[in-house]
Amino acid sequence: MFQVGDKIFYPMHGAGIIENIEEREVLGMRKNYYILQFPFTNMTILLPIDTVEKVGLREIVDKKSLRKVETFLREAESPTVDNWQQRYRENVSILKGGDIFGLAQVVKSLILRSRSRGLSNSEKRLLEDAKQYLISEIALIKNIEEEEADQFIEDTIP
Repeated sequence: MFQVGDKIFYPMHGAGIIENIEEREVLGMRKNYYILQFPFTNMTILLPIDTVEKVGLREIVDKKSLRKVETFLREAESPTVDNWQQRYRENVSILKGGDIFGLAQVVKSLILRSRSRGLSNSEKRLLEDAKQYLISEIALIKNIEEEEADQFIEDTIP
């Protein structure tokens, strides 16, 4: 169970902080909720505690894991599927998993593809979202501003 003040990552939303834990009545049912604050998007989400596993809420990774992500981002490009629709579906599936290494993989592959061949409009939006999720987690881990986290990603990918 998470505590108030814990830094978390919510797949398809990004990194945030558990602002509070409250009991609320919604649609006639009383449940305990995490109040999640996402500082980089000024968004607040009420998440029923009993859905944490289902949605994939997790603690942000530690600095040691972030160094592994940095190493991965510096490595040579991994091959991607040529069909953009199949690639898009695979990338969305990876993002829904919420793993930081999967997130880094999607960001890296889409950035590299955008530099060499270009992206479909759907993939451009997916890259923007995925990069924002990664930026938010890096910023919370390193206690830096979004712009610095963005620059970290840009400087790390060859």
